[in-house]
This record gives sequence, structure tokens and C-alpha cells, in this order.
Amino acid sequence: MDQYIRHNRHKYDLEVHLIFATKYRKQILKGALADDIKQKIYDICNRDGYSIVAMETDKDHIHILLRYGVTDRVCDIVKVLKQETTYYIWQRYSKFLRQCYWKKKIFWSDGYFACSVGKVSRATIKHYIDTQG
Repeated sequence: MDQYIRHNRHKYDLEVHLIFATKYRKQILKGALADDIKQKIYDICNRDGYSIVAMETDKDHIHILLRYGVTDRVCDIVKVLKQETTYYIWQRYSKFLRQCYWKKKIFWSDGYFACSVGKVSRATIKHYIDTQG
């Protein structure tokens, strides 16, 4: 069984582990707010053609294991996810969020963590390349 995605002349399996932290590491990702954030991320991914392999929140951050296409850039994926979830969550929880963030409508910290996820080890790939020709 082939685990790779085939599209046009491409064959790939691209996955990234993303972590977003709340601004000031506020521990507010709980209950309904966390569930709504996760649902919104699922909705965005379904709309844009990404696949969520795994996702879970902790009190002040979220982990996402996401599968994406060859024409997508991780920075663009992050931008869309963070912008749209911030807008969405402020629409639903503005009264609560005003107590946490007093200046402007922010939710996530500026940075993020991203790490590619491989299916084979670096040593296996190096050995494969070294034995070519």
C-alpha cells in the first residue's frame, strides 16, 4: 500500500508539527474555547485542502500535526490558521478575551514552532543517496 499522495506528476507525503502559544502564555485554552479553536482549525484545513493528523491543546498552547501539499508553504499555512482563529475567537468570546488582552484583538504569540516530520531516518536517506549510481 502506497502511503504517498499522488497529484499530477507529483508524489509526496509532507507533514509538519506546528505549535502556537497564546499571547503572554495566558492559560485560557480550556473547555469550550479550546474546542471552538480546534473546530475552526479543522474547518480551515478542510476548506484549504490540508489534513489534520493529530491536534490537541494544553492550557497555553496547541499542537497540530498537519499534512499539506507541494504548493503550500508552512509560513502561509500558519498565517491563515492564526489570523482566522483569532478573528473567529474574538467574535465568540470578546467579553472574556477583553479581560485577558486589554489593548488590541490578539490571541496568539507572534512566533510559532514548526518541524517537518519524516517517515524515514536521516541515516536511511543518506545511505540511499550514497548508494546511487
